[in-house]
Amino acid sequence: MKKGRVLFASLSGSVIEWYDFYLYGTATGLVFSTLYFPSQDPGIGLLLAFATFGVGYAARPIGSIIFGHFGDKIGRKSALMFTLIGMGLSSFLIGLLPTYEQIGFLAPLMLVVLRLIQGISLGGEWGGAVLLATEYAPKGLRGLYGSVPQLGVPIGLVLGTMSLTIISYLTTEAQFLAWGWRVPFLFSVVLIGLALWIRSGVEETPAFKQHKESGELAKLPFAETFKNNWKSVLHAIGLKLGDGFFNVFLMSFVLSYSTVYLGYSNQVALTALTIGCATMVLTIPFVGYLSDFIGRKTIYIAGLLLMILLAVPYFSLMAKDALWLYLMQGIMLGIIWASIFATQGTLFSELFPAKVRYTGLSFGYQVAAAIVGFGPMIWTTMAESFGPSPWVFGSFMIAALLLSLVLSFFAPDTRKSSLYDDYPDGLGNFNSSAMHNKKIGE
Repeated sequence: MKKGRVLFASLSGSVIEWYDFYLYGTATGLVFSTLYFPSQDPGIGLLLAFATFGVGYAARPIGSIIFGHFGDKIGRKSALMFTLIGMGLSSFLIGLLPTYEQIGFLAPLMLVVLRLIQGISLGGEWGGAVLLATEYAPKGLRGLYGSVPQLGVPIGLVLGTMSLTIISYLTTEAQFLAWGWRVPFLFSVVLIGLALWIRSGVEETPAFKQHKESGELAKLPFAETFKNNWKSVLHAIGLKLGDGFFNVFLMSFVLSYSTVYLGYSNQVALTALTIGCATMVLTIPFVGYLSDFIGRKTIYIAGLLLMILLAVPYFSLMAKDALWLYLMQGIMLGIIWASIFATQGTLFSELFPAKVRYTGLSFGYQVAAAIVGFGPMIWTTMAESFGPSPWVFGSFMIAALLLSLVLSFFAPDTRKSSLYDDYPDGLGNFNSSAMHNKKIGE
């Protein structure tokens, strides 16, 4: 199996999954708060709309358990095919969904159900995409390979926001609200079909095939994960929480924050987000490659420290004018957070043995994601009470970042000691590694 095809399969599915997920996030503030949660108070409508946004995050741990089980029992590839189908169908149906004015309460109810399916699907996608890359990685390049599916986040977000931006330019405001916003959701079914075709030609990962042939598959991956690797699960949750809150702000809530509370136009806000994501595309593979030489832990700690130092200045400077907003998004999202994120897939996967790796990696990450997904609801309330205060918002972020920083000092340096078996060529020529005996998290 050619490594380039494996990486492309990992990346393509990840891009499309995140395209759908963040397309919803972009539409939340621009469309859903008006069409599905009408209220005389715009703040209440926005709060309710972001509650459904958070529901997608809350559902992700469920998806990590369901697809983690199948990924560890049946195979990484099979689980990833089903995550694509779930995400594609739910996004397509959102594009067909009647509004509150047309069917009343059923409209937001159905929107929440479809968002739940999105969240469940994505809860199984991320971990599987990471493993598709890292379990094929040659020795010494796992950090680089593990960073490739992470590119799906900025690329998917840019495609999602850009699609809505283009449609908004081509339509009047009335046309955009009437039907224009639906086009990107309906188009997702085409992208999903393409990703399914690409992934269908990829073989199962060497690590899973070796464990299946040796009869070492876990009977109940979720139970076994918490029996033998519960510390690693807690590590993953804690390490993700701090940067996770800032991540949700930088890649989603920033649109509402900068337009509703700072007075920028939608175009300015979307441009700032696009700049940050475009920078991430360059940062992620570079830092992923760098992590194979200086270690994931070193980069993680450095990134958290920089985010703590710049938290208050970020909120203060972005309010000055559009150029500062562009610059701070480029630095905080495109460089600093991107550096942390570049290492996460590989770092978290290295904490778990192959038999429960899909479950452990996915569940730890997605539990943290479920918690931080309700950040927009908290920040909407904060903004209504205190306005866009740099000290209020900055202090909130610093508190969360400090938790991850403390835990990161106790995390193992997985570049030197991991629970991966050693595949020198990344193609399944298995050699039992001495590192396999170092029981991280037990």
